[in-house]
Amino acid sequence: MPVPGKTYSAKPSEITASWFIVDASGQTLGRLAANVAKVLRGKHKPTYTPHLNTGDHVIVINLKGIRVTGKKPTDKVYTRYTGYPGGLRKRAYEDMVVKHPTYPFRHAVSGMLQHGTLGKEQLRRLKVYAGDAHPHKAQQPVPIRFGTKGDIEVIGR
Repeated sequence: MPVPGKTYSAKPSEITASWFIVDASGQTLGRLAANVAKVLRGKHKPTYTPHLNTGDHVIVINLKGIRVTGKKPTDKVYTRYTGYPGGLRKRAYEDMVVKHPTYPFRHAVSGMLQHGTLGKEQLRRLKVYAGDAHPHKAQQPVPIRFGTKGDIEVIGR
């Protein structure tokens, strides 16, 4: 553990990852994505080290019940480019949720992580599901809820 007055840097052998589960129903997309990104990076731990993957695994369920505010369902547009002339494809949030219900949340979280190999490694620890069923019962995930200041509140212990 950290010694007062010394800079602490975690070693890969000291890092342990926990499993958390979050219910997204009724929560706001951006706020939940920011809090989940914080847990994936490991910033909620006192042993956080920026250049190592000190984060935890996060399972997000019930993404069909997530909210967006204002006129985002019609005005928020997801854009991709095929690489060919005239290949710019645009899809509104409300259309994207119908076709791929987990994409907007995963896209929001990935935008809040580092854009490199460390961020990809952290994003692999995110498991998202549109409904409440998930195949990670064996990991015994701990249910958590995020407070108004982004603090983690463990529900199951």
